[in-house]
Amino acid sequence: MSQFPSLWLVLTMLPSLLSEPIPRITFSYGDPRRAISTFRLDNVMNYDQLLPSHDGKYLYVGARDYILSFHTDQMGILQPGNQIPWPPSENQIGSCIMKAKSKETECFNFIRVLVQMNSSHLYTCGTNAFSPICTTVDLDTFSMPKKADGEVLVTDGKGQSPFDPKHKHTAVLVDGELYTGTMYNFQGNEPIIVRNLGSRPGLKTDASLGWLHSDASFVGSYDTQGPPADRKVYFFFEETARESDFFEKLKVSRVARVCKNDIGGEKVLQKKWTTFLKAQLLCSNPDYFPFNVMHHVALLHPEDPTHSMFYGVFSSQWQGRGFSSSAVCAYKLTDIEKVFNGNYKEQNKESSRWTTYTGTVSSPRPGSCSVGSSSDKDLTFMKDHFLMDQKVTSVGGHPLLIKENVQYTRIAIATTQAVSRLNYTVMFLGTDRGAIHKAVIVNNSSKSHIIEELVLTPNSEPIQSLLLAPNKEILYVGSSTGIHQFPLANCSTYSNCFDCILARDPYCAWDVKNQQCQRVHLENNDSHDHWLQDIETGNLNTTCLKRKLSGRTGGPTQDLDTVSVKAINYTVPYNRILKLHCPQLSALANYSWSYPNMIASEKHLVISKDTLVLVVRGVTLGLYECFAVENGFRYKVARYWVKDPSGVDVSHTDYTNNGDESNKALDGENGQMFPFSNTENYYAQFVVVTVLLSLTLCGILVLALYTWRDKIKAKSKIQGCSTPENEKLANKERTPLNGTYANIGNLTGQCCGNISKPEDKRDLDNNSMNLMTPNGGASADPGQENV
Repeated sequence: MSQFPSLWLVLTMLPSLLSEPIPRITFSYGDPRRAISTFRLDNVMNYDQLLPSHDGKYLYVGARDYILSFHTDQMGILQPGNQIPWPPSENQIGSCIMKAKSKETECFNFIRVLVQMNSSHLYTCGTNAFSPICTTVDLDTFSMPKKADGEVLVTDGKGQSPFDPKHKHTAVLVDGELYTGTMYNFQGNEPIIVRNLGSRPGLKTDASLGWLHSDASFVGSYDTQGPPADRKVYFFFEETARESDFFEKLKVSRVARVCKNDIGGEKVLQKKWTTFLKAQLLCSNPDYFPFNVMHHVALLHPEDPTHSMFYGVFSSQWQGRGFSSSAVCAYKLTDIEKVFNGNYKEQNKESSRWTTYTGTVSSPRPGSCSVGSSSDKDLTFMKDHFLMDQKVTSVGGHPLLIKENVQYTRIAIATTQAVSRLNYTVMFLGTDRGAIHKAVIVNNSSKSHIIEELVLTPNSEPIQSLLLAPNKEILYVGSSTGIHQFPLANCSTYSNCFDCILARDPYCAWDVKNQQCQRVHLENNDSHDHWLQDIETGNLNTTCLKRKLSGRTGGPTQDLDTVSVKAINYTVPYNRILKLHCPQLSALANYSWSYPNMIASEKHLVISKDTLVLVVRGVTLGLYECFAVENGFRYKVARYWVKDPSGVDVSHTDYTNNGDESNKALDGENGQMFPFSNTENYYAQFVVVTVLLSLTLCGILVLALYTWRDKIKAKSKIQGCSTPENEKLANKERTPLNGTYANIGNLTGQCCGNISKPEDKRDLDNNSMNLMTPNGGASADPGQENV
């Protein structure tokens, strides 16, 4: 497959590109409408690991060379607490530099494991300048154990933390045992899944058996609740597929499973996993390249395995020419288990091709969480049959969200109850440009609506980590320069009922009693008749409107004249320029202006995306209104009265056109206003003018070149030595009567000269004839005529 899409594929993708979801509202960095708090410390970078305490009172942060603690109040607001510096030693930094690593960017101690072992201690590991180490943190004193000489007491972190901070990793603590997926060596070509800590012997994958490809990259690991004898840990990663017959390296997304009660083999697979199985995850849409590269995964409802769902963010390895995209796919835990209970794959030793295993399967199944040690025969079978034949498909068979020109790096999942008493899933997606997309999954269509976009960093720093604070409705975001936090709901930004309903935010509803858009709070016995909300369609008829208002005849929209928008008065001297702003409440709406009657030659208006500019004159006085058209409804968003500076009341001005033909040039059919847009109104004309101008310039250039070419040819006929006339002359003069040649050097010089007159040519003929004598010499008799 080519790295770039072919033309036919691009054409088939166009409908999907045009219909892709976009954030309804975008809050730029520092926008006061969205409350965002940022915490950063001097000389501290890479706030990568975020861990809430068991009681929710603290947030622990693993950064570069530091372990930090923050106290969280009832509202989830962070208050800086203690900090532990944990940099590598000078010897370790020197050794890192000797390994050809950068002192400015790599030779630090990047914290990669941060888990809470119990109520009194944390367990942490770091890269330590490419020499990974681990230690504990006493929460009472918030300190690390030290030796007598003052150095921190550490253990070898190989297999728990990667060597290279750029390598992805994952870690989860289950009943005091640490399960990690990371790189096991300095070269970064030996991925491994390891179980450490606890009282039982450690287990790991076997690199010699090829259970993991050398480029495997881990993105998440989770423990799901269940019966102790059947409890499992799941690892998500992406790697190159060995089973695919492809002419280039094909990336695939995987889910692997190990059993918590695995104790390894006695003779076969000693200290190795005996329950390791892996399967492929599919995330695809017919109109796009396969989304085969996984970047992160989140788990919803881990407490209930029958309803547990994994949500992952994906991209495609085939990206180019502006068609890069990201997707979100969801997988049921029950569907994953069905694949692990299905057929195995096996590799033919002679052809190296992978096929479906059709032989007999012992009972209990190899790889299952059966109690007791398995037979050597079953363990030998597991060495070669670790890959499942069937692939895990996403819920609904398609992505829940596809976004163009965006790379999602992290995902966090939450659920909330709407006014309808239905639970809605809300996704918080971090991008590689420092923004968060908040999206809701619409139950009726299994697709997503992007509610808002929040730009958190001024320099487009990638989002490194996301954490939903339990029971606080706060999202914590880690980046390279700090920790950002903001509430999940932002209902106050919606000023009226229509805006609140069209947002389709399950956290927000219109409170009829208080006439405000507020956070939904529903008690079990509370009547919710005064709450208005429609997440599925954003239909204003069934919410804000008491009766259905018919739109203009033949128009596709409905006019909502009941919206109360306060008018702003302007009294400006004549001939001054006045700018009127139209608030862009939604990126999904089209905007247009209504303004007073004016004669066509006196329409001194300039309309940009969100501003109308006018020259204040007698004919421009009156009422100006900006309308938004969204989801089939048209409503006012701004009203301005431009009044006479002398104090004359112009409120009687008819601004609805009333048959005036002068405004029809800017109106649509049946009086509907077209949305004013820089691209929609003038783009076609701009293209036509540009093409015509280009054709004209090309024609002029071709004509000039043709004329210049004719002049050159005409000039060469006179000046050149190779023209037919000159060749004929030269041949004539080269043959004397006596058959011998005279010295014709002078003739050659004259022939190649510039002959500009007929008489010059005659002189040349006479001179050339005089050069010749009957005997080939000079004429003895000057008066004798040469023949």
